[in-house]
Amino acid sequence: MEITKGVFKTLENILQNNKGSILRTIVYTLGHFIIAITVLMLVANVSFYIALTDAILEPLANAIWYFILDKWWASKSLKS
Repeated sequence: MEITKGVFKTLENILQNNKGSILRTIVYTLGHFIIAITVLMLVANVSFYIALTDAILEPLANAIWYFILDKWWASKSLKS
């Protein structure tokens, strides 16, 4: 029970300390899903399901990259 409370408290702290970055990351990722599906269907002429698979996996990797980049950028901006 203590471990569960600790995990939830840690997650709550992460969310509270990173609200802006997490929100921007979610908005960016959702937009990327839509754009990637549309482009793949139009340019590569693939089915919706193939486009959906690629559009989900690739942006998730980009979302992680963006979150790291945003945290780094914000830390540099605060020092200026």
